[in-house]
Amino acid sequence: MSKDAAATRLHLVQAARRRFAFDGYRATTVRDIAADAGVNVALINRYFGSKEGLFRACLDRVVRDLGTEEPVEQGLERALAGLVTHVVRAPTDDDSLQLMLLLRSSGDDGADAIRRETLRRYAERLAGAVGDDQVSDELLVRAEIALSVVLGMTMLRQSTAVEPLASADDALVAAALEDALRALLTPSR
Repeated sequence: MSKDAAATRLHLVQAARRRFAFDGYRATTVRDIAADAGVNVALINRYFGSKEGLFRACLDRVVRDLGTEEPVEQGLERALAGLVTHVVRAPTDDDSLQLMLLLRSSGDDGADAIRRETLRRYAERLAGAVGDDQVSDELLVRAEIALSVVLGMTMLRQSTAVEPLASADDALVAAALEDALRALLTPSR
């Protein structure tokens, strides 16, 4: 793929992510996305196959940007460090858009299935990182709860800026979050 094609794909994903996050999947048109990106609408089908393909690319980008595409570090301590670091690092407006894509129902069954699949894959990797060879249903549920805590904390700190959490000292937030995640991710015996 040429440098221009890669740049165009990136512009389309950025424009689509913004539209999907604010307008929702159903209300967003490929014409709106193309206009926002300043390209011909035909390029969406050329690069992504369809609106759904572009939505999948947006979620894939979210997964990559949130660091959830790489394997979760093996072991409880490394997994905790990665999750806590994500919540307390300096958030950006792009992080807020990404969270809205992961959390907002799209009103479209296909798009919602893609979103659920993305969240489920990450929870499975997290459970595998902290569990033994065999991931139990209980550990998978605990990993999904831990993921919801991380997403919720990120949203409260940056998207909605709930105080005093939004401006709380990073060390305080990190310690409390690590305690909560440790309790969730330590398999019961």
